[in-house]
Amino acid sequence: MKCKQLWKGRETVKVDYLYGIHPVREGLRGRRQPLELFVDEKQGGQRVEELVELARERGIPVRQRQRQDLERLAGQSHHQGAVLSMQPFPYTELEDLLESWQASGDSGFFLLLDGITDPHNLGAILRNADAAGCQGVVVTKDRSCGITNVVDRASAGAVEHLAVCQVTNLARAMQQLQKAGFWIYGLAAGEGAQPLFNTNLSGNIALVVGSEGDGLRQRTRETCDGLLEIPMIGGVSSLNASSASAVALFEVVRQKKVDKV
Repeated sequence: MKCKQLWKGRETVKVDYLYGIHPVREGLRGRRQPLELFVDEKQGGQRVEELVELARERGIPVRQRQRQDLERLAGQSHHQGAVLSMQPFPYTELEDLLESWQASGDSGFFLLLDGITDPHNLGAILRNADAAGCQGVVVTKDRSCGITNVVDRASAGAVEHLAVCQVTNLARAMQQLQKAGFWIYGLAAGEGAQPLFNTNLSGNIALVVGSEGDGLRQRTRETCDGLLEIPMIGGVSSLNASSASAVALFEVVRQKKVDKV
């Protein structure tokens, strides 16, 4: 999203802009309120027409604009002929995440991110989390990327379906989850880490992924119930954060499915 401030009377109204076919489609289907769909007056095609139809079904105004106007709204030229104005991204409170999980009656499955600063990595991780069925993602307010239009595009719009919580103190949030009955495992390599595939990941599970450069912070590592290591057989010693998150998330999915059989 590209966030802008619009003046309405004396009030300042913040507006986000999604761009690209997949993010705009998911924005029209997601939790927050779309405001207007802008399409290229000369660049149509079936995919853009599908967005127009979807917008009209929801009662969202559709405006035709020149390409340079769309570039200005999106902040770049790779908008694929569609830009959607939205209400700002609605972060969820941790207490609301827990309340929603408890009301579902399902086993808990959360993802916590410790210092992911690259928006492309964050978007890819959020796409993994949505695909794996995570009930919520917790990120830090500091030393972390927020939800931007680049993140939304990198997630292929998946973030529009995820509950994302921003916290000031990640260790404190982890302790709240532990009190609620979660086992928290951090992805790490080296001394003290146990093999991912040999660990029981059934029940209420929260995974923690650190930054690619520094990994988990010391306080985060100390608060985890355990550390998990992905076995590496080839010449490289580690995976990037988004790849590592995918491996770990879907190992949890696999074990949860085995439990239900």
